[in-house]
Amino acid sequence: MIKKVLLFLFTAVAFAGCKNNNIEIIGKLKGHTEGEYLYLDELKSTDLITVDSAAVSSDGTFRFSRTVKFPSFYLLKTDETNFLMLLLEPGQKLQISAYRDSLNFPEMITGSPGTMLMNEYNIRLQKTQISLQSLYETYIENLGTERLDTVMEELENRARVCLDELNSYTRDYIDRNLNSLVSLVALYQQVAPGEYILSPEKDLTYFLKVDSAMMRLYPAYEPVISLHEQVSGLKSAMITQQVDTGTSGEGFEAPEIALPGTDGDTVRLSSTRGKIVLLDFWASWCGPCRKENPNLVKAYGLYHDKGFEIFQVSLDKSKEAWMKGISDDGLGKWIHVSDIKYWQSAVVPLYNLEKIPSSFLLDRKGKIIARDLRGDELLKTLSEVFSE
Repeated sequence: MIKKVLLFLFTAVAFAGCKNNNIEIIGKLKGHTEGEYLYLDELKSTDLITVDSAAVSSDGTFRFSRTVKFPSFYLLKTDETNFLMLLLEPGQKLQISAYRDSLNFPEMITGSPGTMLMNEYNIRLQKTQISLQSLYETYIENLGTERLDTVMEELENRARVCLDELNSYTRDYIDRNLNSLVSLVALYQQVAPGEYILSPEKDLTYFLKVDSAMMRLYPAYEPVISLHEQVSGLKSAMITQQVDTGTSGEGFEAPEIALPGTDGDTVRLSSTRGKIVLLDFWASWCGPCRKENPNLVKAYGLYHDKGFEIFQVSLDKSKEAWMKGISDDGLGKWIHVSDIKYWQSAVVPLYNLEKIPSSFLLDRKGKIIARDLRGDELLKTLSEVFSE
């Protein structure tokens, strides 16, 4: 049970720095039994691994010492149902005092800011859970009574207030700790099994915030990359939904692209803000793409001076083929980028690409106006946009 919950809860953990150092956990367990052991599990990206154990002395004290290179999540536990999540960094000395049957709510904890922040959140979460439990007990008391419908309406309203307050608290908690690994924990907190406090649909901004912060701080760590892929999938799904349902008037902002240009320097899609942009995905090996290129040349000639730009992303297999395609089709006047990775390109999952040519027309704020405009349809739409 505990492993299942934690592996789902912490879908991403991260590391920083590269110094070897020790962590120490020194504590006192109240209400322990003779000969009892505490266990230390390390939370990996796909598993929980017991890395150490310590006997609790007759006076309740215990100690763990471990050499670590990176900040890491650990689980201090007596068994699978009684545990405390720790976030420990090299050089930290955690001191803790707790009752044996409630490790998750220690009496005292010092020496580990990350662990203390998680404990702060746990206390706030428990407050909401106690309130919701009280509402449930009121519901049970009124089962079978004539007042049940009225009581239910009141209880639902009060429950909604509790959950809204916890959602606001969680958002604020993430904002306050955006550069800490604890923000990852907050993304996946549950008020009850299967009842998440934040949802990707309603709280996508916060998933994006944490993803951006973690990728900036820990871009090479596999679990952070996993989180990034998850968030990229969310963005791609929302892009598809926005366009397919015809709701692109209040368009979803196109995900950032930052890839090498033809000269090797990184070019960002966001550098085109202030212009109407055709974001076009193509490749020199793609016949339909090459057939469409003359229409792009025509559109660029007609509207570039009015504020139109083309940001063309290639899925080519080699730089030589990519450059030759640009030259042969006369495409050199606008922006070109590519990581030369064919269908393994970073943009494929980011934009949910299943075929090329594929394109998105973006407004001056980078939001999607339309998708897959071709030939006269592209020219007609551009005429309408620039006549407004």
